[in-house]
Amino acid sequence: MWVFWRLLINAAALWAATRLVPGITFDGDWRLLFVVALLFGVLNVLVRPVLKLLTFPFLIISLGLFIFVVNAVMLWLTSAISDELGLGFRVEGFRAAFVGALVVTMVSFVLSLFVGADERRASRHRERRPSKR
Repeated sequence: MWVFWRLLINAAALWAATRLVPGITFDGDWRLLFVVALLFGVLNVLVRPVLKLLTFPFLIISLGLFIFVVNAVMLWLTSAISDELGLGFRVEGFRAAFVGALVVTMVSFVLSLFVGADERRASRHRERRPSKR
């Protein structure tokens, strides 16, 4: 169930970026947006740790602020692969990628707070429920 929520959050965050950031466009229906969100999630799982490791000195020097550049690169990479696959998600330039990454990060954070609260409530409910033995 957690994977479904993450996919939904990523799709909503990417949709918000397409609406709020000039230079980020999406030319498809909502089902393709879920495919783009899945691609974004897979890239974040596979590529982002490598980028963080390679840019570790910059992360230390900038006191962690360089992570926004890493997030922008991830959004740009999603755009490049999406364009190759014909999914219709495009990011025009680094500035749009950087601002889009900020929007995606903020929307994901806020939506994760709501989903996290529901998951914590469900977890507490499961702990309190007596076993049926």
